[in-house]
Amino acid sequence: MQLLANIDVENVAAATDFYCRALGLKVGRRLGPGAVELLGASSPIYLLEKPAASAATGSGHRRGYARHWTPVHLDFVVPDIQAASATAIAAGAAPEGEVRTHVWGHIAVFSDPFGNGFCLIQFLNRGYDEIAT
Repeated sequence: MQLLANIDVENVAAATDFYCRALGLKVGRRLGPGAVELLGASSPIYLLEKPAASAATGSGHRRGYARHWTPVHLDFVVPDIQAASATAIAAGAAPEGEVRTHVWGHIAVFSDPFGNGFCLIQFLNRGYDEIAT
């Protein structure tokens, strides 16, 4: 099974610029004027341009690009949390608190310019194996 990550954004050109600068992703294919494939993570990420207030398929909700919470988000594993955080902020990410340290590693929480949350993670020692049972 293959995993594909899709992120709805209001402006695909601005989102492409943000994700390439913030995370070092590269443009793969352009899938028409409103969709772009980003490569460089363990799975491809597809940015899909969807207008604000458009209907979210099957949910009865309308899309909004102010900061919003969702139980599904992307975590990007990085080798240096401080450097990656600085790069993300310089590209326009909004930090949501300080870098936190756990036995498994460091985590920094952000939102992108389109209201979507994401995290940067730097594993320490054995990563999640430090807490796995």
